[in-house]
Amino acid sequence: MAQASSDSKSLAKTHVKGRFSKDIFILQQLVTKDFKLRYRRSVLGVVWSVLNPLLMMIIMSFVFQYVFKSGDVVNYPLYLIVGNITFQLMSEATNGGLNSIIGAASLLKKVKIDRWVFPVQKVFSAVVNFLFSLIAVAVVMAFFRIMPTYHMVWMLYAIATLMVFCIGIGMLIGALAVFFRDMLHLWSVLLTAWTYLTPIFWSLKLLTDNPEVPSFVLAVVKINPMFNYLEVMRSAIVYQSTPSRMCLLLCAVWAVIALIAGILVFKKTEHKFILYI
Repeated sequence: MAQASSDSKSLAKTHVKGRFSKDIFILQQLVTKDFKLRYRRSVLGVVWSVLNPLLMMIIMSFVFQYVFKSGDVVNYPLYLIVGNITFQLMSEATNGGLNSIIGAASLLKKVKIDRWVFPVQKVFSAVVNFLFSLIAVAVVMAFFRIMPTYHMVWMLYAIATLMVFCIGIGMLIGALAVFFRDMLHLWSVLLTAWTYLTPIFWSLKLLTDNPEVPSFVLAVVKINPMFNYLEVMRSAIVYQSTPSRMCLLLCAVWAVIALIAGILVFKKTEHKFILYI
């Protein structure tokens, strides 16, 4: 009996390991496919991942630094591009997760595959694009003769926790979109509001230096998950300092909350996906 029990446990572990290896392989293939499709028939190809944030930085720097007087921010072009590509990573990853299950309907109907692979794959695809965007950041740093420091290591923490956060949000809204197609429209509205709530092109000083701004508004901005991820990224690259403990803590807390919420909703609803897609 003991031998039979041991054999069954061994078979179960082998099955789980084989299934996980299969999921990882499929994940790699989907990320590669997304990367190829993104730049298919494009003359410049992957160069656009570098040019796009640079061009946006130039335009937005002119508008906000000179027209709207945001010049009080030190190294404003670098401040802007770091905030922009970090928020864009979240936006791209969550938008991909939103459509991940619906978009994979034909595949899910034909092949038996763990459904969590699809929202996770969208996050990894967004991260690949983000890594190319960092080349644009390096170009800006070189142009303004800003040397990187050891504080850059905090960037890895920000990216890792933001990935976990995006995976959780992607699983959550991806599952909800299967049953409530209004999520496809609602999420774009929420992202727009989120963009203006986050200091991407403006500085927190605009609020702290204005006595007419209610304290709860400042509190909402600081609790905002993307504010904390941007602050850690900017501490690593722009400010070249150690991020505050509160920002580091909130980055981890938001990542864990999002992941738990995403997994709970996804696991509770995934068995019904096939009926609605």
